[in-house]
Amino acid sequence: MKITALSISPPPGASANPKVTPELLASSLARYSRSNKGLDAILASIDWSDPDKSVDAIFKFVDYGHASITGMTGGIAIAIDGLSMYLAYKIFEIAQLCDGQESSTRYIKLDKTSIPSASEIGIPENCAKRWEALMERSFEIYRELYDTLDNNVKQNPELIKLPAGIDEKVVGRLRKNYALDRARYLLPFASKTNAAYVMTARVWADTVRQLDSLPLPEAKICAELVRAELDKYVPRMTQHSFKTPASINQAMQLSSYSIDKIRNNGVCIDNIPDDVYLQIMNDRPAFLPDLQTMEAAFAGKENRYCTIGTAARRVMVRAAWNNMAIAELRDLNRHRSGYRFTPLCPRGFYLPEEAKHPKVDELLRDYKTLVESIASSQDGNAHTYIYALLLGTQIEFEHGTHLDKFIYEIELRTGMGAHFRYADHLAKAAEILTQKMPELAPFIQTGNAEPEF
Repeated sequence: MKITALSISPPPGASANPKVTPELLASSLARYSRSNKGLDAILASIDWSDPDKSVDAIFKFVDYGHASITGMTGGIAIAIDGLSMYLAYKIFEIAQLCDGQESSTRYIKLDKTSIPSASEIGIPENCAKRWEALMERSFEIYRELYDTLDNNVKQNPELIKLPAGIDEKVVGRLRKNYALDRARYLLPFASKTNAAYVMTARVWADTVRQLDSLPLPEAKICAELVRAELDKYVPRMTQHSFKTPASINQAMQLSSYSIDKIRNNGVCIDNIPDDVYLQIMNDRPAFLPDLQTMEAAFAGKENRYCTIGTAARRVMVRAAWNNMAIAELRDLNRHRSGYRFTPLCPRGFYLPEEAKHPKVDELLRDYKTLVESIASSQDGNAHTYIYALLLGTQIEFEHGTHLDKFIYEIELRTGMGAHFRYADHLAKAAEILTQKMPELAPFIQTGNAEPEF
């Protein structure tokens, strides 16, 4: 695993503007909030030969509960090469205020060299050889399935429903996407990937604390390496990035819940049918009723990026899916608004109808027994069951957010170029949403995700 923090240099047009370190920025803005002299006076008071003195003068307040100061460091960008898909997902789950991207299975064909060693991630010794063999077989079948699907589209181009007059290079990309999108469910969740995150020091400190609290060697190594990079930018903040009794307790409760479920119920490998939950919370205080109709809230809306009015933004929505494949979870988990939650407990296994391979059934039976064996381990490594999951593993997933943000999610994930399975999940949620609030129907632009760019 390699971790690199990126520094931002001012562009030529801003070369004359003040230049500050992340901590000097935070301390200066903190002073700015306690003074009416203006920013120039604050900057003029800094001893530029010893800027740390100015930083120390204000950062002492962090320890007295002034955590907001640490949110003014600006975005600190860190790229992490070679972390597992699981850990990339987990960081996004923890840091629900971050921006970031992860390597896409739609553009990158992975192979078995992407798998870490069993000892590296803590797989129990009595399961290590079986785990390594299953990971290799998963990649072999993934590659064979990709070739089959790609050839099917070459022979039957109507499968990707091409628009008329489309460029040949685009045709090739659509064909590749079609095959990769349907084969990816056999990829291991343990596969190495690359991910980049941008967060303030405040969010980084909390993220590293929670990573440090996970009962997984990979997470602890990542926390240590990220902390070392943060030390270069915000050394006063890293003292707040170490695990605490509360963070350890919460991490263990969540992981233990899933382990107990697996031990008691086993692992299902059937494709679990959809059961979509959607709740709307639209109460209003008597002293602050809506200021507009729902129709007025969407006045002027042309696309999902338009401003939506307060009548929609004050409505809360909680949506949950019983059978979200991890392949979809990796992306839907990155919607920043609200709170996303899953215990990552396997409920079933999803494969598209087109993804047929003679070795899949045997692979899934071995996957089932392996996950159950790891979760039953008594040597403290039961938590590593997550590294035996595949991207087709179905889990429960919940997202609570505001109505305007949820409509954006619906339109994005059903719009042109969206993954076909995203479109399934969000289209069903949109149907329930408009049943509960029929007045929304004219204003939600649900697509059909075609063509799959």
